[in-house]
Amino acid sequence: MLQTQNFHKIIYHADDDEDDRILFMDAVSELDLAIKVKQAEDGQQLLHSLYQAMSEIPELLFLDINMPGKNGLECLKEIRAGAMPFKALKVIMLSTSKSNYIIDKSYELGADFYAVKPGTYQELKKLLLDIFSIGWSTLARDKTRFLLT
Repeated sequence: MLQTQNFHKIIYHADDDEDDRILFMDAVSELDLAIKVKQAEDGQQLLHSLYQAMSEIPELLFLDINMPGKNGLECLKEIRAGAMPFKALKVIMLSTSKSNYIIDKSYELGADFYAVKPGTYQELKKLLLDIFSIGWSTLARDKTRFLLT
């Protein structure tokens, strides 16, 4: 886990693939941003962590779709239907799926963005930098800008 003394943002990253979690952490670390990252190995662990840390609501959640137990879409549905602090949580679906059905379903369930996992580490770093540069507090959901490439 990235340990930054003076972090400004808390983000969660849920992905059952250990290699993807490691690459995500390495990319965030190399970007040298004031961010504290918490990770979960599956949807159930993510939801448990969120509910346990109600005083530390993250600003962003990167959510994989294909996870054991509760998948990303089930987690998204529960987050959007749950307690008020989570309704404002910005959710970015980060998945290998390019299915139009899955992308549309993610939007319908309340995701803020959908990004297909990049093929290279450098592309992942660029995607994360682009995402972290967005002014989240003033951002409204917009289906025309939903898919990040």
